[in-house]
Amino acid sequence: MQCVLVSEEDEEETFVDPALRGKYCVCFDPPDGSSNIDCGVSIGMSQDFEVVLQPGTNMLAAGYCMCGSSCTLVLSTGSGVNGFTLDPSLGEFILTHLDIKILKMGKIYSVNEGNAKNWDAAVAKFVEKCKYLKDGSPPKSLRYIGSCSLCNG
Repeated sequence: MQCVLVSEEDEEETFVDPALRGKYCVCFDPPDGSSNIDCGVSIGMSQDFEVVLQPGTNMLAAGYCMCGSSCTLVLSTGSGVNGFTLDPSLGEFILTHLDIKILKMGKIYSVNEGNAKNWDAAVAKFVEKCKYLKDGSPPKSLRYIGSCSLCNG
């Protein structure tokens, strides 16, 4: 396998010189929503991975970083998912969220209603169910920050 660096900022992937090559493909992206940094809200990252698509069993690590009023790194190396928060006084990330799990059912949903005309039927149905629960329970709360696309709170 070739070593390659992939970033949304570059139109083409960067293949590492064979003399300097390690054994990894690395995909990275600068923050989306960076114009929101001074607002103290979370900003995130997204990536187009076409050039390095391969079976997930080949993946060694995956993660993302959210920067805002604090800086959190969420990382998996194949055995669970952990969150680390930057301690600026130490200049190090400290384990603060051990063994993170996705909730089966959250109380909050996040969606950009401005894109509703472009949603497929499944997304429209999901949002409708979040707003108007048929079991009599209260509707989910909507949170939308342009740099946050999914909240499980």
